[in-house]
Amino acid sequence: MRTFVAIEISDDNVINSIEKFQKELKINAKPVNSRNLHFTLQFLGEITEEISQKIIQILKTINFSSFDVNLKGIGVFPKLKFPRIVWIGTDENGGNKLVNLAQKIEELLKPLGFSSDKAFKPHITVFRIKKKGEDIIRQMEDNKNMNFGIQKITSIKLKKSELTPNGPIYSDLVEISAIK
Repeated sequence: MRTFVAIEISDDNVINSIEKFQKELKINAKPVNSRNLHFTLQFLGEITEEISQKIIQILKTINFSSFDVNLKGIGVFPKLKFPRIVWIGTDENGGNKLVNLAQKIEELLKPLGFSSDKAFKPHITVFRIKKKGEDIIRQMEDNKNMNFGIQKITSIKLKKSELTPNGPIYSDLVEISAIK
């Protein structure tokens, strides 16, 4: 099964704000379904049921307090002249807490052979661009400081991703709540 560790975007005001942005941005790209908006803390890829149970046991040992992340600013991967992904970023404080949580998860999962190939950059993917050469520089510039609201981070999830022609279908394998 294809898996990843994530934090879901669940605040209705934030989701509405992102949906509005997705409708207003005029680019040739596929918007990410609002039910699928999340931060990927660590992508794990294809794993067995046995490994998923080990990951679940490790994730259950993580202690973290809930915190707020202000979703603001937009950008692209890999670069503005050749965009493939349009993303929403975070404020510095919330972003740093996400980075710390992602690093904690990576350290705990390293003994199972999982490690990231690049440093975690807190972002939520909101569009996937299929067509090469899409010129979105002006629209990115016009919206670069946009504020989408505050998401309270109260849990992390191990998620399963099933790829379909209509987009991915995510399901939860386990949810770990923050310490109250």
